[in-house]
Amino acid sequence: MDFDFTDEQRIFSDMVAGFARRHLQEGALARAHEEQFPRELKKLFYENGLLGITIPEEDGGQGGTLMDAVIAIEQIAAVCPRSADIIQEGNFGAIRTLSQYASPDQKERFLRPILEGREVIAVGMTEPDAGSATTDLKTMATPDGNGFRINGAKVFPNPFADVYLVYVRFGPGVRGIGSVLLRRDTEGFTFGKTSQFMSGAAWAPMFFDNVFIPPEDVLLPAGGFKKQISGFNAERIGNAARSLAYGRYCFNEAKQYASDRVQFGRQLCEFQGLQWKFADMLVALEAAQLLLYRAATKADRGLPSPEDTSVAKLMCNQVGFNAANEAVQIMGGLGYSRESLVEYCFRRSRGWMIAGGSIEMLKNRLGEMVFERRFSQRPPRPPEAAAPDTTATAPEPSATGAS
Repeated sequence: MDFDFTDEQRIFSDMVAGFARRHLQEGALARAHEEQFPRELKKLFYENGLLGITIPEEDGGQGGTLMDAVIAIEQIAAVCPRSADIIQEGNFGAIRTLSQYASPDQKERFLRPILEGREVIAVGMTEPDAGSATTDLKTMATPDGNGFRINGAKVFPNPFADVYLVYVRFGPGVRGIGSVLLRRDTEGFTFGKTSQFMSGAAWAPMFFDNVFIPPEDVLLPAGGFKKQISGFNAERIGNAARSLAYGRYCFNEAKQYASDRVQFGRQLCEFQGLQWKFADMLVALEAAQLLLYRAATKADRGLPSPEDTSVAKLMCNQVGFNAANEAVQIMGGLGYSRESLVEYCFRRSRGWMIAGGSIEMLKNRLGEMVFERRFSQRPPRPPEAAAPDTTATAPEPSATGAS
């Protein structure tokens, strides 16, 4: 068992770190406070081989591994935390679902522009009454000729994307759920008032008013829910990687501050109370990183297991946020100020304990793993009212899981 990078991984890590210093260091603070996704950088990332790292070469990607994409997130976030979002959008989640399940025509029309940095994709999953209980979604796809009419609403997606992968219900039960692809200018597809998360990122409700979807824009028909959710495990790897990278960024910033700042005639790092904070952070960050690397390397080029990703996301979410929280405390007023990226990392990492599967839902999944049995979160139903396949609960994305 080898805990070191391979030569190729080390070279790649150094390459990405150099790219980040040259192109992202300047403007990192301003970028963090921009409402919109930093799409102006996507073309630059594409030109430097940082989009589609995990996508096969035949689909226009780099043919790399999830571990390569994790390394990229770490090195980008170490310089410009906000720009790690570009690695996430261009390598995890929806883009991998497209690569895995889209038709050749869909890959040409939807996947290629995203991989080349010309377009941005977002997911429409969460609904007002369907968060962690994703299978309660009500957005309907009703047959109309050879296509479908979509009616319903979603909450929390990025309102500035070009393409949306939308979870819809073709019929009753879990087996009735699938997904469609549509562009933001599709007739009948509108957005409500734009709001902001605590992180500063924008979201807006989406509305579907008799939106027509031709058959060629159906990504996964009825019965595709489990395929979609299996792809979501890869998105969780990206979520965990950003959480941990933000925690590491805050650790390093607080370390530098504690080395430079003098109070009572002594450097802050000379006070044992702060030394212990750094020791606890270091142990937690190192442990979380090993769990993240295990999940990514075991997945290789396939879809990672829900058990490995649940363990890694749970640990990285908590450790990343705790490190950011401690850094704010150590740096005092500066850490709490918007003039520091530590404050941004604190706010952003808090959201990932909700998005992509809340830490409580992950613990439920791990409890099932421990006891090797399913524990439904739904109340028991009378035997005569029970219907097969309609009561399943997906321990999946909660309120902000639609990114």
